[in-house]
Amino acid sequence: MATEPRLRLGLAQLDLLVGDVRGNAERLIDTLRRASSELHPDIVLFPELALSGYPPEDLLFHGGFRHAVDAALIRVREAVGAVAAVVGYPEYTRGAIHNSAAFLSEGRVLANHRKRELPNYKVFDEKRYFRKGMEPTVIEYRGFRLGILVCEDMWEPAAARAARDAGAELLLVVNASPYELHKQRERETVVRQRIAENRVPVAYVNILGGQDELIFDGNSFVMDAQGELAMRAPAFEEGLYLAEFVREGGASGPVVPVRGVVAPEQSDEASVYNALVLGVRDYVNKHRFPGVVMGLSGGVDSALTLAIAVDALGPDRVQAVMMPSRYTSQMSLDDAAGQAGAMAVRYSVLPIEGMFEATLSTLAAEFAGKKPDATEENIQSRCRMLLLMGLSNKTGRMLLTTGNKSEMAVGYATLYGDMAGGFAPIKDCSKLLVYRLAAYRNRLGRVIPQRVIDRPPSAELRPDQKDSDSLPPYETLDPILEAFIEDDLSVDQIEARGFERATVARVLDLVRRNEYKRRQAPPGVRVSRRAFGRDWRYPITNGWRR
Repeated sequence: MATEPRLRLGLAQLDLLVGDVRGNAERLIDTLRRASSELHPDIVLFPELALSGYPPEDLLFHGGFRHAVDAALIRVREAVGAVAAVVGYPEYTRGAIHNSAAFLSEGRVLANHRKRELPNYKVFDEKRYFRKGMEPTVIEYRGFRLGILVCEDMWEPAAARAARDAGAELLLVVNASPYELHKQRERETVVRQRIAENRVPVAYVNILGGQDELIFDGNSFVMDAQGELAMRAPAFEEGLYLAEFVREGGASGPVVPVRGVVAPEQSDEASVYNALVLGVRDYVNKHRFPGVVMGLSGGVDSALTLAIAVDALGPDRVQAVMMPSRYTSQMSLDDAAGQAGAMAVRYSVLPIEGMFEATLSTLAAEFAGKKPDATEENIQSRCRMLLLMGLSNKTGRMLLTTGNKSEMAVGYATLYGDMAGGFAPIKDCSKLLVYRLAAYRNRLGRVIPQRVIDRPPSAELRPDQKDSDSLPPYETLDPILEAFIEDDLSVDQIEARGFERATVARVLDLVRRNEYKRRQAPPGVRVSRRAFGRDWRYPITNGWRR
């Protein structure tokens, strides 16, 4: 009895570095070597723009970059032997650049697909760089008719339909799909829609890693022609994952995936936390910083940031600094020291009282006759910045900032003070999400003192200060911010959700007036549907007030 024809695919879920064309090529070649000796696949699928990394942005316009990509593709092509490869790369033609995927085998290019659908929304800006392809790409290989698609090609019906009409019976989709909360559910829903339209199984490989504010979570998967998951690779884990397909009933039968391991979907808190850890690890390591330094105040934001930093880099590469002022409580001192000890990081206590007094004395004549206000609060924050930046400069360690999305939205942060730094891990996490993440991290092993989570939040820049003195309760503030920032709702629409109109108007006015601050903030990990940065382009100077 004849055996059923089989096709073995290796899904290469790799963490690649944008711009490191030669290094990325070597990673691909090494992966092919290991695949050949360990998993024995017929084809290895590499992610979208694997040679250049994603997104390469304006690097694409440099002549030297083009030559490096061309040379790297030749290098990879010549290294490909019996194990074929689908390799994403920027393809340069006369007067145009395409986002392409080449099918390589035995040193030859057997097929080349040019991305048909170019996303130009949210964090994507591909029409700035690429010209769209027009034709489907289907190749017969080892008795299987394979359609090749690149990422966004799967999000619109036309490209998958064209591949099916051209004879494809299995779709190979290479991707650089960035993470946001619940993104994997959305990807799988979209793929099911394409499968329902075409009745063709799909192998979907996604890139991994942090690139500035973007996170790529992997989560590569395979679905059968009924839209059922046959395998899913783990999120946030680099690796080469095997998927196998058979042709049931012989040479003319349907292509069916062999069921493999379906990695479980992570909880919201686990997913976001892992994204933050990956973002910090890759930003620090890809920039070759020896480690990080950060302020540890005894509050929940810095406590969570410290936990993320240690989980990303290890305690030996993290320095935490408590910088007490006259307003710092003993509780904050005790809790900061307790967490630093629990996480075994280098811990320093550098009081700012002398710097604060000296600054007030210098400005005394200028401030004469004026009552204390936020100015004095901001001076304390800027004194701390001087110490932290001094440590950063002297040690080479990058300064992490600890502000959250709620604060960034309404400007509850000090420009050139606590906003100063190189990277902002929780910049896209609302205050309520910060509390959820802190509780989640403690479930893995208690490192954040419980009263840091339980106590009312305070900047401790004046006597008995509470965040609620200046802002609505976070249970009110955060939903209003989400409605405005992520859903683009107006005052009227947000009020209709049950919020007091005056509060909504006040919050939205704070968001508008503080755009100038956000433009000067460091990058941070994007985890929401709309983060400040790549997909928030609000004019600093504007007269819109509705």
